[in-house]
Amino acid sequence: MAEPKKAGLFRYLKEAFLFRWNLLLLGGASAAAIISGHPDVALPLVAAAELTYLAGLSTMPRFQGAIDARAHAEERGGTAQPALSTGDSASARDRIIEVLKSLSEERRARFLRLRARCVEMTRIANAVRGETSDASGASVELRQPALDRLLWVFLKLLLSDQAIARFLQAADASQILHTIDDLGERIKKREAVVAETEREGDRILRSLHDSLATAQLRMDNITKAKNNAEFVGAELDRLENKIQAVTEMAVSHSDPDEMSSRIDAIAEGISQTEQTIRELQTITGMTAADETPSILGADIAQPAPLGSEPDASRARIEQARRVAETRAGRRPPGS
Repeated sequence: MAEPKKAGLFRYLKEAFLFRWNLLLLGGASAAAIISGHPDVALPLVAAAELTYLAGLSTMPRFQGAIDARAHAEERGGTAQPALSTGDSASARDRIIEVLKSLSEERRARFLRLRARCVEMTRIANAVRGETSDASGASVELRQPALDRLLWVFLKLLLSDQAIARFLQAADASQILHTIDDLGERIKKREAVVAETEREGDRILRSLHDSLATAQLRMDNITKAKNNAEFVGAELDRLENKIQAVTEMAVSHSDPDEMSSRIDAIAEGISQTEQTIRELQTITGMTAADETPSILGADIAQPAPLGSEPDASRARIEQARRVAETRAGRRPPGS
């Protein structure tokens, strides 16, 4: 076997210099040297120390091996994605089912229905090409990371939509508005009996103003949640239509490159959606930076055996899956 290609001295020096702790220490040492009063002496010492560090780290075999591995991985980044191992597939399936378990029946069925439609479009695309299996490559077109990313974002949006709905149900907007009005009246009454010159130091007024600011902040949070709920609802509809459109393209488009470019373009256009997910991560526990599992490639037809999952939960997930497949035009097994 040929020896792996080396990253090169320039890459080693670049990675050593851009190491975050090196940049932090170099910046701090340079600033200290400038304000020391003797920069003509201190700065050359800092530069000498930096050169010693770069020369030492960039020539270490262990460091070079790590950079070589990173460069090799980057070169392979543009090639076809490797198949999931059995362990990876099980992990992805368990991860997806964990999210599905936390969703309401309606939201869970909506996601499973969309995923079932993607799978069904794969089979139709294969049939159009005269194939009865995935040998035609149509499933590979649909199971690329960009489409998995769209489905994963859709699933996280469903979780965000549910979290916002629960927050709005728990928050009593009318009571908060009543509190704001009441505090406003109490502030006016207090100001009427306290001289203007003494209001700034009055403890009761300070407490009332602080309570009013807190109530207004709670009302602002409710308003923001309502706006987020409206946006998430619109994004769910938009993404669902987009995903259905690109899966249907597999039937009418025979060029894999065109399919890939269309899906990639749609996936790149969801940055605003992922920004919203980042803003909502405190109540959903999920972030846009979460690694995307293989949703179409994972076998989630049967729930993964989770020790903490009650039998009733497994039954509800299975029931939702059957409903989703039926609505997508597939008859559930055993019917």
